[in-house]
Amino acid sequence: MTFTYDVSKYTPTQLCVIPMVLLVLSLILLGFTYIQTGLPVTPGIEFQGGISATLISDAATEEIEAVFSNFPLISINEGIAGGKYLKFEPMDDNEFRELSSLIDERYPGARVDQIGESFGETLQSQALMALLLSFIGMGIVVTIVFRNIIPALAVIISSFADIAMTAAVMNILGIQLSLGTTAALLMLIAYSVDSDILLSKRVLQRKGKFDEKVQGAFHTGFVMTTTTIAAIFAMWLVTTIAQITIISEMSAVLLIGLLFDLLNTWVTNVAILKWHSEGGTLSRLFKLDKKVRKA
Repeated sequence: MTFTYDVSKYTPTQLCVIPMVLLVLSLILLGFTYIQTGLPVTPGIEFQGGISATLISDAATEEIEAVFSNFPLISINEGIAGGKYLKFEPMDDNEFRELSSLIDERYPGARVDQIGESFGETLQSQALMALLLSFIGMGIVVTIVFRNIIPALAVIISSFADIAMTAAVMNILGIQLSLGTTAALLMLIAYSVDSDILLSKRVLQRKGKFDEKVQGAFHTGFVMTTTTIAAIFAMWLVTTIAQITIISEMSAVLLIGLLFDLLNTWVTNVAILKWHSEGGTLSRLFKLDKKVRKA
């Protein structure tokens, strides 16, 4: 069975229905998370402050939890060669000294780091600024390249949808916002722009029928994206088995985002460009074809 990508029988409005529903649901979920935590995605220790400890132990997770039962332990992540990465909620100076003494006594050579709440807030603002500047920068570049605001808006909307949907799934799966996952989100923006520009360039700078140009761009873009997905899936699988948490979480975020990028590039972005190619008027955008009206 051969898969065919044909958007000729759908209006821009019809193409946008599913992506817009997913985007609205994602924004609602992100809003609830923001009300609860102050950030759209559940913050990790880097953004909310706290204490981390890296130690070597062959003990089971339950035994380590018992050792630190008197302290606000958040999680225990396992690494290679018996490595353990512990996260604690913020503590006062006395409690922190007690924790440090206990770790030095039970696990010599362990590393303990404290991240203050004010430092976490600084990282929050810097991460949000990085995301904002990324969107502004790509909008300016695309506008200059195509000398048209519509492709720029299409790229920004598709990239924003990629990030919003991915962040919502991160909340569902319990993947926290850390420096690593923030980097993955920024990488996702770059990849989204790459696939969107491929589509826009094929559609706007080549001659021919719109549907034929989109089909040609799809074959190139789909192969490119699925190849990347396969490579990142392999990285996620290896790092998950090896319990390299930070790389595993980054890979998971990229996998989720790339799957949503397929939807937003080849449905959302195509819908906007199709609306633009048909004249770009609001009446044309919301006009259903005759077959649909008769049905």
